Amino acid sequence: MKYALITGASTGLGKDFAHSLAKLGYTPILVARSADRLKSLAAEIKQKYGLDGIVIAEDLSVPNAAEKIYKSVKKLKVQVSCLVNNAGYGLNGEFHKNSFSEESKMIQLNVTTLAELCHLFLQDMVTNKEGYILNVASTAAFQPGPLMTNYYATKAYVLSLSEGLAEEVREYGVTVSCLCPGPTKTEFFERAKMSDSKLVKSSILAMNSQDVVDIGLKALFGKKVVKIPGFLNFVLAESIRVTPRAMIRKIAKYLNKVG
Repeated sequence: MKYALITGASTGLGKDFAHSLAKLGYTPILVARSADRLKSLAAEIKQKYGLDGIVIAEDLSVPNAAEKIYKSVKKLKVQVSCLVNNAGYGLNGEFHKNSFSEESKMIQLNVTTLAELCHLFLQDMVTNKEGYILNVASTAAFQPGPLMTNYYATKAYVLSLSEGLAEEVREYGVTVSCLCPGPTKTEFFERAKMSDSKLVKSSILAMNSQDVVDIGLKALFGKKVVKIPGFLNFVLAESIRVTPRAMIRKIAKYLNKVG
């Protein structure tokens, strides 16, 4: 039996990843804070695909969460052959005015927990000479982002880590991919308090969650290292290489401004 562990599985992209991987025959290990939402999702998957999803309720924004998850999986005596590091969130506002406690939690979730989960599960995958890891970053990974400065920085880390790991573990038969979506129709902007931002109001780039997931999994199993869903998102991300960085910063600040 094949198992796929998905973080941030209770909503948005994570929920769609769980359904899509179950459809491909992977028994999902569902990880997020809300046990009730995860149990409801597990019931849906059981009804649709006949698979008994595993629920692990854990807050990934606190230290040692990754180790707790890994130990829980080991106790179950199952082997994770696909890891989707999807959990993450953003914070809008000027960095010095935001609560550093919240900024720190975001770093823990978007960076530290993700990296530790990669570190722990890669050891098993390398030993078994097979496995897939999909890290969800963002088009934000390619540029600075005033008014979401720390979030953009965390996603740049995810992209760089993923590319480095992909080359390191390729020879062991393990695939690491990084999915870099642009604006996506999920709860992300609401949680980041950006529903009233120019980026959300004016964006013609917003994609459906399921479309992003389908593109991400196709890239992962096709062993593609970096994938930016959507042609316009791809063009904009690549254009950053030739656009003056001062201009990039100003545009990002304008789009991220609320009100």
